[in-house]
Amino acid sequence: MFSGKLSTGKTLLALALSTLLPASAAWAASNDTLIYCSEASPESFNPQIASSGPSFVASSQTLYNRLINFDPVKNTPVPSLATSWTISPDGKTYTFTLRQGVKFNSNKYFKPTRDFNADDVIFSVMRQKDANHPYHSVSQGNYEYFNDVGLDKLIKDVKKVDDYHVQFVLNEPNAAFLADWGMDFASILSAEYADAMLKKGTPENVDTWPIGTGPYALQQYKRDALIRYIANPNYWDGEVPTKHLIFSITPNVETRLAKLQTNECQIIPAPSPVQFDVIKKNKDLALHSVDALNVGYLAFNTEKKPFDNVLVRQALNYATDKKAIVNAVFLGSGTVAKSPLPPNMLGFNKDLKDYAYDPEKAKALLKQAGLEKGAEVTLWSMPVQRPYNPNSKRIAEMIQSDWAKVGVKAKIVSYEWGEYLSGMRKGEHDSALFGWMSDNGDPDNFADVLLGCDSIETGSNAARWCDKTYDGLVKKAKLTSVPEERAGLYAQAQEVFYQQAPWIALANGKTFYATRSNVTGYSVSLMGSDFSKAKLN
Repeated sequence: MFSGKLSTGKTLLALALSTLLPASAAWAASNDTLIYCSEASPESFNPQIASSGPSFVASSQTLYNRLINFDPVKNTPVPSLATSWTISPDGKTYTFTLRQGVKFNSNKYFKPTRDFNADDVIFSVMRQKDANHPYHSVSQGNYEYFNDVGLDKLIKDVKKVDDYHVQFVLNEPNAAFLADWGMDFASILSAEYADAMLKKGTPENVDTWPIGTGPYALQQYKRDALIRYIANPNYWDGEVPTKHLIFSITPNVETRLAKLQTNECQIIPAPSPVQFDVIKKNKDLALHSVDALNVGYLAFNTEKKPFDNVLVRQALNYATDKKAIVNAVFLGSGTVAKSPLPPNMLGFNKDLKDYAYDPEKAKALLKQAGLEKGAEVTLWSMPVQRPYNPNSKRIAEMIQSDWAKVGVKAKIVSYEWGEYLSGMRKGEHDSALFGWMSDNGDPDNFADVLLGCDSIETGSNAARWCDKTYDGLVKKAKLTSVPEERAGLYAQAQEVFYQQAPWIALANGKTFYATRSNVTGYSVSLMGSDFSKAKLN
């Protein structure tokens, strides 16, 4: 990570924002400045090598664009940097027509000499796909998302037809392929900037001082304090109404609300459900909710004892009072989950059974598994709040209490978010609370990415569970573009999930955020946060 210098004048506001000041001082700027209380420092400003929500908000959703976007209501692909696309009859060739006249931002290291074109798409893809690409190992990138959705193996070739047409050739049809190009990792970077930095011997600048086509450009970053952006004056999707955007990095959920109340921030993500009434009663604040595609769950590490035994996994599903957890923690902001797919997604099996809360059944299964004397395990608790898990500590404590009643002692542990993610990908946990929010509206983004056999290697399969029957059904679902056929295959896969119980599916939650009442134009959708139209009135 890095830290740059601030320019003079009004932009010195950023220095004031790194400390807690009275509301009048924090609001010294005019209405051309918007302050967002971010949950955490980004892992990277290159979304190709990041994997957390705060990283994507700070990078792909402010600095970059992708080939497609998603309709905020239908969650279907719509044009972005690609204005249109065609698909060959065999489903293996996709040809994108690119938008012309799109300008890249600039920074202190580089000023673009050309508009966005096919070379930038080729660079953004091949950096991730080709292990011999000069940028593949820069910043020690491992391109988890690109690999998680299987693009490393799916893409046979990517060709520049001309400056404004790019063609992808696939090894097999894939119904989720188009939607993948609206995901954060698919952000388009500047090939010209990359070439210039490689020649200067500073290729890492591409990731630490990013240049994109998005609504904002990066100006300054102080880790764990603030990020400062300035509006792109040539943004292709229309004028950006707020010149200065500042992220005040505020991990604590109570502190975020306090800053919103004192006008030190005008937008906060993920308020806790216990804060909803406080926000609603304050005429200067507004609480917003968005129906989301997500699932919160507890993953059993099926490679470790005792969770390698399906009877133990089934037992602890029966032992966990999910309804009580949702009632106590979500406070109306979530519903009990039973599947790895959200209820409003293609392929959700509405007839799928769920595990009833039945401690006696749990004890009988544990005895059958040879654990009548119980067991001792660790239970990892997330250090951050998410719509699918607004209070991980409380959920972990309730699960701990439930399991203790059937003789399983769970030691709750937690780590810094980056360490938590890294350890879980490596399989260091016994069991871990986690969750997923849809990146592209496609069921494959849940069914395969979270539970497919190949996803053990990439790290996104936290259960480290590989069932050949389940995996075969999910892979077959990717090969057909007929929605009814796909839905039937996913429904069968969920039956296998229920029987094998690699998770406890806990909850599906709504996405909440809060703003000052005078904020307009800011929105949250499947693609995350959109600051491009946000302003203060």
